Amino acid sequence: MPKSIRFVFFVFCFCLYVSVNAEDRPPNIVLVLTDDQGFGDVHSHGNKLIDTPVHDRLAREGARFDRFYVSPVCAPTRASLLTGRYHVRTGVHGVTRGHEIMRTDEVTIAELLKANGYATGAFGKWHNGSQFPHHPNGQGFDEFLGFCAGHWNNYFDTTLDHNGKMVPSKGFMIDTLTDAAIKFIEQNKSKPFFCYLPYNTPHTPWQVPDKYFQKYMSKGIKDPKIACAYAMVENIDFNMGRVLAKLEQLKIADETIFIFLTDNGPNGVRYNANMKGRKGSPHEGGVRVPLFVYYPARIKPNTIVNPITAHIDLLPTLMEYCGVEEFKTKPLDGRSLVPLIDGNQTAWPSRTLFTIWGGTTSKSSRKAVRTDRWRAVDDRKGWELYDMQSDPNQKRNLAKAEPKRLAKFKKQFEDWLTEATVNGFDSVPIHVGHEGRDEVILEGHYAYLYPANTSRPNPKIHGISYHGPAGWANDWVDNWTSSNSYPYWNLKVVKGGEYEVQLKYACAKPDIGSQLRVEVGGESLSVTITKSFSGPMLPSADRIHRKEVYEREWGTIIVGDVRLKKGLTQLKVRALEIPGSEALELKAVHLIRKR
Repeated sequence: MPKSIRFVFFVFCFCLYVSVNAEDRPPNIVLVLTDDQGFGDVHSHGNKLIDTPVHDRLAREGARFDRFYVSPVCAPTRASLLTGRYHVRTGVHGVTRGHEIMRTDEVTIAELLKANGYATGAFGKWHNGSQFPHHPNGQGFDEFLGFCAGHWNNYFDTTLDHNGKMVPSKGFMIDTLTDAAIKFIEQNKSKPFFCYLPYNTPHTPWQVPDKYFQKYMSKGIKDPKIACAYAMVENIDFNMGRVLAKLEQLKIADETIFIFLTDNGPNGVRYNANMKGRKGSPHEGGVRVPLFVYYPARIKPNTIVNPITAHIDLLPTLMEYCGVEEFKTKPLDGRSLVPLIDGNQTAWPSRTLFTIWGGTTSKSSRKAVRTDRWRAVDDRKGWELYDMQSDPNQKRNLAKAEPKRLAKFKKQFEDWLTEATVNGFDSVPIHVGHEGRDEVILEGHYAYLYPANTSRPNPKIHGISYHGPAGWANDWVDNWTSSNSYPYWNLKVVKGGEYEVQLKYACAKPDIGSQLRVEVGGESLSVTITKSFSGPMLPSADRIHRKEVYEREWGTIIVGDVRLKKGLTQLKVRALEIPGSEALELKAVHLIRKR
């Protein structure tokens, strides 16, 4: 065969190989989840005050889900999204103090895709556990940049968690996270990737670059919170556009599934398509959110999906799109959305969705049952019933008019809750000793306080409390006035060894002299506070005062070394003597493995 013919034949075979393999390659995934952005925080959903051209493009050029549901708050939605299961099955039943942590035997989207050859990265707010293996790196993500708590103190020039190490960052956080996501996409363009972008806005604190904020204030919006929320959303819109532009530049946009959704209703009173309820509510406005799925290779533009769907459906949907036919998880609650997207609604039988928040029992919780037509709901005010087809704004409570129908829904909920919570809600211990995780931080908001309390106690009665209302993220132990009171953490030592104990603290000069004892694993260390540390509050770019604690500087006390044995234990910090008004303010206990 002549050289020229051999060369042409080689080129033909190579092109055929590339073509076949391109077709065989599973799609990439970009999954954007925003925080506290409501259904009405999108221009194409009827909000004429907000500019969201990228959101609107996704809705127009892909599939728009008209009645898509999540949980009423952050961590539960994230657990359901990642596992395809109702959050109470995963152990998640709150947003702080360890109640947001998924059990280690839950299987996430990232773990399934990683096992099938995907590069996996997460960039943003995690909120399902801070310490390994509950950390994103322990839940299937090769790469992580962001934070693991329920909220972060500062969105400008802050520190972020990069694969378990705190690193400084510059600029506005959403821009920084997008930079990292784009870098991840560029590095993995030649293989399938899963890029999870759980942006932390428009959740408080109310911080956003001036150009966005001034734009909405100049529109005549009187409430600066609303102006700031819209400004944050427009910044999200801009950054989603950056990601789409990069996919198009790399010529992989058509083979990439781009998904946008939010984690609950809006975090304030603003336009929400006239629905009842907002964040934290089991009513329609608290749980109905946007879902746009853009996938040019498979999804026709202007596809509208009307049947009720939910966060639990995304895992099986992605597995079907990615060709993962056999995968092992715990029993799923969700269904693949592919038949609905393809227009085959006959393959989609009617269903019932359940909502629970604010408690783990029927009596203590806010709850709802949703079918395509009906919403039965109890927002701790008694059960109500609404015909959502004729009354989408929930103006007419039919509980008295339809008692048999309501009784049926109540029983359905009780039966579901009994089955879904059969494993209970045991405290999840903080793991110590994992390979590559030499430093473990026992944060103040993860501490249990003795005497026990469920909300901020009166320090005069209890002698100890959190600084904030109820130990929310980034909080610390404060008002420590009694030697009979103490904080403690439940630990699981997975590898024994010698660990240095450090305290992050603040102490006023008049309170110098407090004597503390750290007890853990049958050993104890004593230390006397000899130096004051009144760490200043760090500068904040808040435009409106927040409910959560502000960020401040902390001093460090090296207490000494302890030898820990493998197994379950507790770490307690006791105040033996309190000569001043309080022992100290305790931000965290650090355990650092010694080599």
